[in-house]
Amino acid sequence: MKLRYLIMAGVALLGLSSCSDFLDKPSDTRVTLTNTEQLRMLMVSAYPTCNYEWICELSTDNFIDNNSPSIDGVRYNLNSYSRNDDETFAWEDIRSASDSDSPSDLWESYYNSIATCNAVLEKVEEFEKNDENSAKLQAVKGEALVTRAYCHFMLANIFCMPYRGPEISKSYPGIPYITKPETTVKPHYERGTLAETYNKIQADLEAGLPLIDDALYEIPKYHFNKQAAYAFASRFYLFKRDYEKVLECANTVFGGADVDPMPYMSDIWAQTNLNYAHEYNRYYVNPIHQRNLLVIPTYSRLQRYYGSGSRYGIGRDGMRASFQGPGPTWERCRYQITSLGWQFSCHPCHKGFFANGRVEYGVWFGAAAGEQFEYTDKVAGIGYAHQVLAEFTGEEVLFNRAEAKLFLGDIDGCIADLGVWDEAHRNTPEVNANTPMDPWSKEIVWKFYTKAEEKFLRNSRPERRDILGNKLLDSIYFGIAKPLHIDEVCPSPRYQLTADIEPYLQCIQHLRRFEFVCRGMRWFDIKRLGISYNHVIGKDARVETLKVLDPRLAFQIPNEILAAGIDRTDRKDPPKDVPTTNPKIVTGLMVPVNDE
Repeated sequence: MKLRYLIMAGVALLGLSSCSDFLDKPSDTRVTLTNTEQLRMLMVSAYPTCNYEWICELSTDNFIDNNSPSIDGVRYNLNSYSRNDDETFAWEDIRSASDSDSPSDLWESYYNSIATCNAVLEKVEEFEKNDENSAKLQAVKGEALVTRAYCHFMLANIFCMPYRGPEISKSYPGIPYITKPETTVKPHYERGTLAETYNKIQADLEAGLPLIDDALYEIPKYHFNKQAAYAFASRFYLFKRDYEKVLECANTVFGGADVDPMPYMSDIWAQTNLNYAHEYNRYYVNPIHQRNLLVIPTYSRLQRYYGSGSRYGIGRDGMRASFQGPGPTWERCRYQITSLGWQFSCHPCHKGFFANGRVEYGVWFGAAAGEQFEYTDKVAGIGYAHQVLAEFTGEEVLFNRAEAKLFLGDIDGCIADLGVWDEAHRNTPEVNANTPMDPWSKEIVWKFYTKAEEKFLRNSRPERRDILGNKLLDSIYFGIAKPLHIDEVCPSPRYQLTADIEPYLQCIQHLRRFEFVCRGMRWFDIKRLGISYNHVIGKDARVETLKVLDPRLAFQIPNEILAAGIDRTDRKDPPKDVPTTNPKIVTGLMVPVNDE
């Protein structure tokens, strides 16, 4: 009996010892960051995995509802990919989706990235206090600051109104600018003002830029390397209309004001061994190309939206005003679709755009929209759909610099930069086979964009009416030239859009529309340039008009974030200083006209 009691007591003591060992272990399983190398490795996961391209592109003037009455006939039985598409196209609050490619996903992903940056920056500050400073630590700090600035910048441009200068922006809500890791449950954040948000973005950006060091990265194109960081800076200052800074940052990207930017242009149009959409996409986003300054892998079903849903797509005037329409040097390049009886001007570099279904349905997509699928179980055929973003490219930086030169009074420099883009897009087999492209010049740009209305009237046909007989006067010459309200959106005491430079800004926004189709960038240009247009919805042809400074330019804060206490965005009441005229472009001048 004594032996039995001793054995039982021993077992009990062992149990207590095991329990004590378990309780002695910390319950927090987070990794403790103890050195600079760990911070560097953590920054690998600091980049957002969300994709803004679909909801932004769907909101633009590139997209149409193929179920609405049109000059191409009537179809009332085409399906959208999801109800989320219906809400987005109509500029409504998006309530029907919270997964990838939704505002909820964007909000969560950008703030997750910000949280990682804050964790790194907190440790950087601790290391600096302990005199553990080094060039490597400062490079990590620079990357974290620039990445944090970028994520807040994207949140502001998706969920806020466009920046309107330092004073007017004080009257618009911003987004919570988070600079410290969360240490409490359900903390409350204030949105602050848009002006405050931009000031904090600029502070982070300017503190981080000098610290960026490409030697930190194993594959620089997957990080904010020096060129990518300055490309982001050129975009940021462009949206602020700080053109001197835009010029400075763009020149830094290219290596100097006198360095030829041609190597930073795409050569995808010259490739003869690409046949399928996924081949074009993988070539387009490949980080080996000099043009791709920052490449970000995301979770996205982007290509499936274009390939499966056929109700909403890039079509009609959206096509004609971008990749399948006339331009200053390629207006004489004529093509035809015999089965439809279509004949039209088209840039030879339309190669690489694909149609899902019948081409008249308008479900077109380009090389930027391609899926790379990650299998988690090949037998079951399941996994994750990825879309790789070429987030900053040489073409964007070139356009940013051209606009800066234009407003700084260097029209010839602006034309020279745009001429680089034109020259790069002549490097195709079709152009080399004597396609009649005209020489690039300042005069041909002026002529094309100031005569847009005249050309529209000369080429218009009686059938350029919708099925209800209404005149199609919401655009001029397919909407290539549209009224621009950049001065009303972001007033500047130094820079104004005048008649003598407007045709060149029309050219820039046209070429940007061509270059960035399917990439969602058109949405940000619409916001900052003040472009108004219609979406015609459904068989009843309900017309929704997005006006200049329309409050629906700001996507609504996701429902779950509103439920947590963040202030709702007012998307109904327009600002008091919205332009009241309905101008059209006539020989380069902004004049009101009577649509009747």
